[in-house]
Amino acid sequence: MITTTQNKQIKQIIKLKKSARERRKQELFLVEGIRMFTEIPEEYLYKVYASEDFYNEHRVIFEHMDVELVSPQVMKEISDTMTPQGVLALVKMMKYSLEDLLEQEKPLFLVLENLQDPGNLGTILRTGEGAGINGVIMSHDTVDIYNPKVTRSTMGSIFRVPFVYVDDLLEVAETMKQKNIITYAAHLNGTDYTKEDYQKGTAFFIGNEGNGLTDKLTDKVQKKIKIPMCGKVESLNAAMASGLLVYEARRQRQGVD
Repeated sequence: MITTTQNKQIKQIIKLKKSARERRKQELFLVEGIRMFTEIPEEYLYKVYASEDFYNEHRVIFEHMDVELVSPQVMKEISDTMTPQGVLALVKMMKYSLEDLLEQEKPLFLVLENLQDPGNLGTILRTGEGAGINGVIMSHDTVDIYNPKVTRSTMGSIFRVPFVYVDDLLEVAETMKQKNIITYAAHLNGTDYTKEDYQKGTAFFIGNEGNGLTDKLTDKVQKKIKIPMCGKVESLNAAMASGLLVYEARRQRQGVD
C-alpha cells in the first residue's frame, strides 16, 4: 500500500491532475469515481488506484485487474473532489481524426471556439451524446477536455463522443462547406433557430462564454441563428444553447412533432 505522497507514482498523478501539458506529454488523464471508472473501455485503462476500504467493498469491479492500494490521505491528495469515492484510474488518451469525422454521411457536429468553463464543455459532450451528435470540434484554445472537472461532468460521454482540437476553425468551416455540411453560427443577430432545416449535414458553431464567436469566424459560417429570449435575458450559456440546438436537429431528423 502506498502511504506517502512522496511516492514517485503519486507525484506523477498529481502532475497529471494539475497540468494539461503533462497530460499531453504522457498521453494519460485521470478518471475517478465508481460510475466513471466502470465506463472506461478496457483498451484505454492504464493503471488503477483504490483505497483499501473501497477495494474490499467493490472487489467484483476489480476482477482481473492489478490494483494499487493507497491510504485515505494519499487518495485525498490525488483526487480532484472534496470527498473522494476511493477509486482513481490513469487512462490513455483517445485519438480521433478530423478527416474521419468529416467523411460521415449527414453528420451533426458541435464546433466550439475558445470555451473556457470545464463544466460547460463536459455538459456539452454529455448532452451531445444524448442528441446523437457525430463529434465535437474545438479550437486549440478551448479548455482541455482531459481536465478532471471536464471528464467528471461528461459522466462517461468522453469515452463515446469523438472529439478533436484544431488550429484553424476558419479552415474547418471552409472544408465543411465543400463537403456540403451546412454551418450555423449561434449569434444574437441570427434568425430563429427553429426556422432552419437541420436534416442535412449540420454543424453548430458556439463561441466563448463571455464574447461569443469571433467576427472572423461568424463571417465564415454560412448562416446565423439565435435562440429567442423573453424578458431581459440576452443569451443562454454555451451548454444550454448547444443542447437546444442539437435536440432541435434530432427532433427534425426523427420526424418528431
